[in-house]
Amino acid sequence: MAELSICVCTYKRPILLRRLLKAISDQVDLPCSIEIIVVDNDVEKSALPIISEFSKVFNGNLKSLSLGTPNISLARNAGIAAAVGEFVVMIDDDEVPSSDWIFKLVETQIKFKADIVFAPVLPEYDSGVSDWIVDGGYFDRRRFKTGTRVDHRDARSGNVLIRRSVLRINSNISESESFPFDASFGRSGGEDTMLFRRLHSNGALMVWCDDAPVFEYIPVERACIQWLIKRSYRTGQIYLRTELVMVNGKGRFLRGLYLGMRAFLQMIAALLLSILYFPVNRLSAFRWLRTFFSQAGKLSYFFGSKSEAYGVK
Repeated sequence: MAELSICVCTYKRPILLRRLLKAISDQVDLPCSIEIIVVDNDVEKSALPIISEFSKVFNGNLKSLSLGTPNISLARNAGIAAAVGEFVVMIDDDEVPSSDWIFKLVETQIKFKADIVFAPVLPEYDSGVSDWIVDGGYFDRRRFKTGTRVDHRDARSGNVLIRRSVLRINSNISESESFPFDASFGRSGGEDTMLFRRLHSNGALMVWCDDAPVFEYIPVERACIQWLIKRSYRTGQIYLRTELVMVNGKGRFLRGLYLGMRAFLQMIAALLLSILYFPVNRLSAFRWLRTFFSQAGKLSYFFGSKSEAYGVK
């Protein structure tokens, strides 16, 4: 029985999926047995040729599932339900790991007796990406010293090892019926934020491993002003939605009122600063413009707006 299950959800990215599976097959110093589970979330099954190509490479340890409804939560839940390992590792189909990725994740888990181990996701830019995008650091994320305790604010599902038993958030139902990712966030995003907030509140020990990076491919069409603004708007929506879901009753109204007023004031301030900086420093102006759209995204939530990013292609 595999001790570690690597779950990959893929949607219309066969070339990148091949690159990922090749990097997994080339892992060195594996500390345990592994299985790979690929969930193809494309109704046209675009991943099937790649899965067939690698079925022999992994000597029967590659499972494939087909899920035609585009929803990242449903896809991740399906992968986890099929996993048999004591630990589950999640990695995205547009990422590629370092050669000792698994070894370093497991080493950190053992050393710190962690329930969850997060590791860096570093940008790997396409050759046509503009220098100002790279210099601006718009795809950079915070990093920490290995062993640092982290919470949901730095949690993500793109490069993480999780003790499978902690994913049973509702202990009153069977493992096969326990779905850790909320399907209502499966097209907008924020499903991983919700999961790790709940796991953290349940007492799961989350630590950082800075020695197990993966590299996320950033294509030219994503590294542009329009995409970055859309992302800022959407992440603003997700932030407010996840904040309010965690509060019940009257507290939700009061929390929403406070966050809404704060977002409105910050939106006005960000717009003014963007205008002031525009003649003298375009990069600073753009940073404030993104802040403006992030706050606008928060306010849009109160009007029933919900942006979708997954399954839109």
